[in-house]
Amino acid sequence: MSRLYRYRLPPWCRRWLYIIEKAMLPLAIFQLLRTLLFPTTFDVFLLGIILGIFIAFHLEWI
Repeated sequence: MSRLYRYRLPPWCRRWLYIIEKAMLPLAIFQLLRTLLFPTTFDVFLLGIILGIFIAFHLEWI
């Protein structure tokens, strides 16, 4: 359902989704390294959000 929904969006919105999807892996790796080096509550929370978005894109929920 979500793959079909993506094509109903305007072209500029689909372009932004594609950019965000491709940027999630480098952001997740950077945030993982940052969390391992300087673990704070905010870093762990942010890593969870980024990983959740990455998994949602990977499983095509978005």
